[in-house]
Amino acid sequence: MKIKYLILLICVGFTACKIPALISKQENKTVPAFYNTVQDSTNIASVKWRQYFTDPYLIAIIDSALKNNQELNIALREIEIDKNEIQARKGEYLPFVNLAGVAGVEKTGRYTWDGLSEEDLKANPEKGPKYIGDFRTGVYASWELDVWKKLRNAKKSAVVKYYSTIEGRNFMVTNMIAEISSAYYELLALDNMMSILQQNIDLQKNALQMVKLEKEAAKVSQLAVNRFDAQLLHTQNLQYYIQQQIVETENKINFLAGRFSKHVPRTNTALNDMPVEMVQTGIPSQLLLNRPDIRKAELTLAASKLDVQVARANFYPSFRLTAGTGFTAFNPGFIFSPESLLYNFAGDAVGPLINKNGIKAAYKNANEKQIISAYEYERTILSAFIEVANHLSLIDNYQKSYETKSKEVEILNQSVDISNKLFISSKADYIEVLLTQREALDSRIELIETKLKQLQAKVNIYRSLGGGWN
Repeated sequence: MKIKYLILLICVGFTACKIPALISKQENKTVPAFYNTVQDSTNIASVKWRQYFTDPYLIAIIDSALKNNQELNIALREIEIDKNEIQARKGEYLPFVNLAGVAGVEKTGRYTWDGLSEEDLKANPEKGPKYIGDFRTGVYASWELDVWKKLRNAKKSAVVKYYSTIEGRNFMVTNMIAEISSAYYELLALDNMMSILQQNIDLQKNALQMVKLEKEAAKVSQLAVNRFDAQLLHTQNLQYYIQQQIVETENKINFLAGRFSKHVPRTNTALNDMPVEMVQTGIPSQLLLNRPDIRKAELTLAASKLDVQVARANFYPSFRLTAGTGFTAFNPGFIFSPESLLYNFAGDAVGPLINKNGIKAAYKNANEKQIISAYEYERTILSAFIEVANHLSLIDNYQKSYETKSKEVEILNQSVDISNKLFISSKADYIEVLLTQREALDSRIELIETKLKQLQAKVNIYRSLGGGWN
């Protein structure tokens, strides 16, 4: 009769837990077929970063960063934590076996049930000891039957989160390589700007000497000398601004490389001589496979779906088997005798019956987190596509800008020579010479800046397409 009631209770516990109906969200993976009219699936994201960046100095800096960067090393430790979580989850659906040993002495009260037995021993001392000992040793096991796959789904979720953490680190590597490369090209641009300033300082010194000679010949006034001298000082002053930028950029690179401040070795190749190859972007659907942040968002979504299943399983009863065998005696001398053998086996079922608010809330929250993960996944895909589209436009426009700016520099350099000759022959005043020199300097600096933006766009398109982590 007792077994009948137990079975009835389990059935009631199983059926009484009505699971709330929830609305889930199916993620949208649809992306445009092409970025533009080009339909080539060849993608620079498949190129390893050591082949994409060929400068040996830049490669050496990146290698140092991959080894020493503190943020990357923190990410590696977080990966190990998630790996350990897998091990913990795996152990939950396997039997737990423990070896135990207990030793103690007990003196019970007279008016307890055990005390009555003790009084009997006092009347008959030959039957037992004055103080009752408790000595036990044995093996005990328990096993929760994973009928509803709650434990296995929890383990799967931990595995997926582990892979998600790996993709997060890959995305961090991609961004770090892009950041180092951009800073490196900025450093080269600053070097080139400093060289241009030195050239202009030499030019302006010659112009100042020329004006002084003209003043001695009474062709110009002291005002002209002062204006040329002021322009020279202005250009010399720009050196200190550029030098400070060089120091800060070197420190930024050193920080990313995980080292203290030091001189950053770099190429002396003129920035304008560095080619910017044609970019092959492939097709947008490749972003789903190439971008670590998209793969991370996808894995996070998969884990959230498993977490919903785990939360749902809490509505169902859990089944546990327990067993143990060993020896127990009041005297350690008797503990391993056959009369001291003890063993047990039991099974229990526990299910929620009343006050399921906590379980319902956890289930609803898990579902809401799954919906959030779906939106995060869609947002990551959209953001990636827009990034690529923007960088493609930047590359195209910077190429056109560089071509027009190069022509401007060529014309202004010619104008400097012409203005100097005209000034010597008294066919142009000093203001024209000053303006022409200033415009030529500005245009050469702007040309370097445009080239820098071209190279950084090359870096960013590579990162946006998902390259740089392998």
